[in-house]
Amino acid sequence: MRAIIPSRAGGPDVLTLVDRDMPKPGRNQVLIRVAAAGVNRHDLNQRSRGHGPAGSTDILGLEVSGHIAEVGAGVNETLLDRSVAALVDGGGYAEYVIADVDLVFDWSDGLSAIEAAALPEALFTLQLNLVGLGQLQPDEWLLIHGGTSGIGMAGIPFAKLMGAKVVVTAGSEEKCARSLERGAMAAINYRTQDFVEEVQKLTGGRGVDVILDTVGGLYARKNLAALAMDGRLLHLSPAAPEFSAPLNEIMSKRARVTGALLRAYPLEKKAILAEALRRQMWPHATKSLRPVIDRIYNLETVQDAHRRMDEGVHVGKVMLGMDEAAN
Repeated sequence: MRAIIPSRAGGPDVLTLVDRDMPKPGRNQVLIRVAAAGVNRHDLNQRSRGHGPAGSTDILGLEVSGHIAEVGAGVNETLLDRSVAALVDGGGYAEYVIADVDLVFDWSDGLSAIEAAALPEALFTLQLNLVGLGQLQPDEWLLIHGGTSGIGMAGIPFAKLMGAKVVVTAGSEEKCARSLERGAMAAINYRTQDFVEEVQKLTGGRGVDVILDTVGGLYARKNLAALAMDGRLLHLSPAAPEFSAPLNEIMSKRARVTGALLRAYPLEKKAILAEALRRQMWPHATKSLRPVIDRIYNLETVQDAHRRMDEGVHVGKVMLGMDEAAN
């Protein structure tokens, strides 16, 4: 099969198309013939490092859609040929990939292959952080940094389904407008506005209850200033790895500062997230949670997909389509 790996640490130019043996599914696993795969920030970070977590495949890609081509021991054979979307532990930028059967979702009628592949990573991330760690409640205020990122475009309707009031930051007036179209109550242009001041105005000086931050410790003190009492600050990425703020600023608000790396989350706990998503969120996949697709590339043009992500000009998900089923 064909697959994409980083030949070394570096920029998009290190992404290389290689031939690999087709993987074999083990117990409770399935082999998926890939129709489409999502491009995520984690993929860019793995490319920049030149390797993934210890013991993982060097093939990029954490989410796919496609058709089950083979089942491993313990998996019902009636799943063969089923159309599915899945969260995978690497390997998605390939013609075939292994997935744990507990992390596989039926590919909903009404979704294209591209749309189905654009959902798993964002929905698992949001379930883990907003529901689990953040304990977001109805009528609470949520601030999402990066409203037009893949996670932002998914997070706005996800949080609204939870009954939250959503505010986002974005880097241009056009991106702010797209966030508002997606359903945000307010969008703050962080290049021209102070998001702390704007949040305080919007909330009557109270602050937001939860912040979803994709840039690491860069805004540590400003995020704490924007939080309400008992607020929760959730980090999705260690991109700016140092978090520095006076301890009294955390303690005075009884703030909870946390975060999670989805890929490293234990499989059994991912399965619990998956079950919750099937019940509560997956039914909305063709409605309010239908993903926003930015651009579609393929294995031959994957370098261009990563360049677009590196430039930060995308709105929604950057995707790879493998065959005619992805169109």
